[in-house]
Amino acid sequence: MSVNRPDGVEALPKMGIDVPAAPPECRGRLVERARLEWWLADGGDPAALAEDFLAAHGVALSDLARPAAHDPHGTCGAALFLSAAAGARAAGGPAGAPTPAPALPDLVVVVYGHADRPAPPAGPGPGGGWWLGPWRDSWTPAAHAEAVTAVRAAIGRGDVYQVNVVGHAAAAYAGDPLPALARLGALPGARYGGTLSGLGWAIGCASPETLVAVEHGRLVTRPIKGTRPATPAGRRELLASAKERAEHVMIVDLERNDLARVARTGSVRVDELFAVRRWCDLWQAESTVSAAPADGLGLAGLLRAVCPGGSVTGAPKLAALDEIAAREPVGRGASMGALGWVGAGRVDLGLTIRTAAADAERLHLWAGGGITWGSDPAAEVAEAAAKAAPIRALLAA
Repeated sequence: MSVNRPDGVEALPKMGIDVPAAPPECRGRLVERARLEWWLADGGDPAALAEDFLAAHGVALSDLARPAAHDPHGTCGAALFLSAAAGARAAGGPAGAPTPAPALPDLVVVVYGHADRPAPPAGPGPGGGWWLGPWRDSWTPAAHAEAVTAVRAAIGRGDVYQVNVVGHAAAAYAGDPLPALARLGALPGARYGGTLSGLGWAIGCASPETLVAVEHGRLVTRPIKGTRPATPAGRRELLASAKERAEHVMIVDLERNDLARVARTGSVRVDELFAVRRWCDLWQAESTVSAAPADGLGLAGLLRAVCPGGSVTGAPKLAALDEIAAREPVGRGASMGALGWVGAGRVDLGLTIRTAAADAERLHLWAGGGITWGSDPAAEVAEAAAKAAPIRALLAA
């Protein structure tokens, strides 16, 4: 575990502050004040560690039902990253296969204050240009399809109703990866576009999905389930698909249950159901579920309730985590976790789908999809490839 360690300046040169969901009015004058990095091997409860570290550095999030005001002159807030494996541990499930990128921490909390004057623009990284080698997948399309078939068998036995299956690919690189990762934030629909980095690692996010936020005094989650090409025919097909709608509604019910665990009784509601929105060249179905936080709900309790996200695990969640641990050959690393901003009166965490990461030698990328009884293995393999394609193209640019 590392506390108060500065951003990396060697293998991954330093950039300006580009944390997803950071307050736009503050980005130009944020300065790092304290940092926590934690790996699963360090032991302990990552949700409690995050809340305690924040409280010790002036970001009190022990009661999210209590209104709080942002201080424009003191501590601004913090970047928060929680891996899917850390979320699984916090939820009481298996962490899954070992990560293919062990340099990446499983929990990162970076507390920021306000500088007296705007920070100068970040300078360019070292010269030498940018080169990205060929992507090498951790499983073949046939192995991916076999995993889909195995999940369908588990559904047939009644073990689970739905399981999200995720694959991984890695590519060697030369040069500074941070500008490439930062480009992800410019993709259309990247609600949580941005980067977070440390010594020997970096994460770039283009996620459109809200894992959990606190908006106008309510807890909000926006699960995404259901994908088609962004054509008029693709939109009609998505809206008409009984399979996609059933899969989507299962996850909405799971998210309703997750929020109900930490909400005021009777306050959970579905504000929007199966709205079709665009991300790059894909249509996706999104719903909005909200609830009033229970009195005394802190950040740790909220993270335990919603992590890992239901749309990237399945239902029931703990049984789905067992299937994921049995089927996926490598861990989820930076993907399918949480990344965003927390501060006084503000929680805004995206789900790290459409996310890439760098260690000192390779870029890493993950993509997958939800499997139901009606899933076709070949179609699921193709859907994962379609989700990864815009990220691969932009990283290679």
